[in-house]
Amino acid sequence: MKGVTLKFILSASLLLNITVLCTAGYLYYKQTRSWVSPFGHRIERDRFLFEELSLQPGQMRAMREKAIPFRAEIDGRRKTIEEKREALFALLRSDHPDREAMEALIAEISRMQEEMQKRIALHILEEKALLTKDQQEKFLDLIENAMKNGRQKGCPTQ
Repeated sequence: MKGVTLKFILSASLLLNITVLCTAGYLYYKQTRSWVSPFGHRIERDRFLFEELSLQPGQMRAMREKAIPFRAEIDGRRKTIEEKREALFALLRSDHPDREAMEALIAEISRMQEEMQKRIALHILEEKALLTKDQQEKFLDLIENAMKNGRQKGCPTQ
């Protein structure tokens, strides 16, 4: 009887361990397949908003060449802002928070967010310059739609 119980417990433990490993692997895979857009929402890593447009191969290549380093830059800025927010919450959690340090962190976060917003606007202008007038209109509609709806959905209906 003890042998059967031991085998059952070991089998259940093995099954549980395999399940945990598979779940961790899946979550890691899912997380690395996406990135955070400049609007703060997760989308597929190899997907770009401008792919919704009817672009010439040269336009697509030029926009990709600008978008990939831009994403890396924005991701870095977003991580830095998140670190500052964590520092702010650490101050908020203390028994006697240093108000001057909090105000300095808030000002720094605001400055960094402003710089990031300016960089995003500049990037949009750079990408827009690569497009025809019709494509520019559709491109800006896509961006506006993504900002309003909080995610990429494709071209908005007129």
